Amino acid sequence: MDKKQLAIEKHREWKGKIEVISRAPITNRDELSIAYTPGVAEPCLLIAEDEDRAYEFTRKGNLVAVITDGTAVLGLGDIGPSAGMPVMEGKCALFKEFADVDAFPLCVNSKDVDTIVQTIALISKSFGGINLEDIAAPRCFEIEKKLKEVCDIPIFHDDQHGTAIVVGAALLNAVKVTGKEMGKLRVVINGAGAAGIAIGKHLISMGFGNIIMCDINGIICEGDEGLNSGQEEISHISNLDKEHGKLADALVGADIFVGVSRPNLVTKEMVATMNQGIVFAMANPVPEIMPDEAKAGGAVVVGTGRSDYPNQINNVLVFPGLFKGVLAVRAKDITDEMKVAASHAIASVIPEEELNTEYVIPSSFDKRVALAVANAVALEAVKEGINRIPYEEIK
Repeated sequence: MDKKQLAIEKHREWKGKIEVISRAPITNRDELSIAYTPGVAEPCLLIAEDEDRAYEFTRKGNLVAVITDGTAVLGLGDIGPSAGMPVMEGKCALFKEFADVDAFPLCVNSKDVDTIVQTIALISKSFGGINLEDIAAPRCFEIEKKLKEVCDIPIFHDDQHGTAIVVGAALLNAVKVTGKEMGKLRVVINGAGAAGIAIGKHLISMGFGNIIMCDINGIICEGDEGLNSGQEEISHISNLDKEHGKLADALVGADIFVGVSRPNLVTKEMVATMNQGIVFAMANPVPEIMPDEAKAGGAVVVGTGRSDYPNQINNVLVFPGLFKGVLAVRAKDITDEMKVAASHAIASVIPEEELNTEYVIPSSFDKRVALAVANAVALEAVKEGINRIPYEEIK
């Protein structure tokens, strides 16, 4: 049985990858009266006096909503909210497995920004954080922005920021391995959607150097017509020399290529024009260039989103630990500085003496990662004064 058929059979067998399990014993009349009526009235009354007590008396402090509208599901496109449910369930399972964070999938049957924002805002009191998932650009930018304005809990669009954080982490170590100099790098990002734009902003925040964004039409330059809101915003801080041209032109002399676009867009001849290139080709399941081809073109460090090659760049290294950290200190937001701290935390898990061209990012199953990220973002939240409770080391 091939993997596709096996996946179908296992999902039919599981009938869902998560379930709700009671934390309270309810086996006799006394236990029932404590967990439910009349005993439950007492914590209700305390929460009514002070809403923050919900963190003390309910699961809110460890509960994340994983929310999609089904418009950009796992590279499959707009397949609808119901079809996105298996992915949301999978995400929830990863939260639990890698960080012991409880998560619940919610699929919203609307493509209207205001409807989605209102829906999420109205249910947000049940959760300690919101993880947006698989929402198409540019709508995802507006949804996240509006939710941050109306909700008092952290909002995080993983396709944007989770991807950016893990790419930043891998690049920190790849730069060390290649001996390149931070701040003086030419970085080409192909794919100017949600992930690509977030990666570009994040790498600028981290001080990598000059970021060149490319889309299907080639290099994006400030003043170009037809840019969406996200592309317009990043055009003002990227492509510092106001270059024009195609992807092949952008790659000449480039130190780094990051692909979040489509298969087979880069050739080994294009890689050969780079400056001892770092190539992260992350289109899934087929990358912009296969690793062996990239290496044949002279790439020094190569990474993909696949698990069957070295240097798998996977968001699972980010979101479990990040939410564990923000929930631990009840952070009000997830800031750019917290994202940078998360990248450095992931990168630091690998000791410098162990770094090599085929090991610049930890394994998805490295249990050190989630705790490193959790502690880093929690400490940064405290530093910025956006925590609600004091920091204690997360173990």
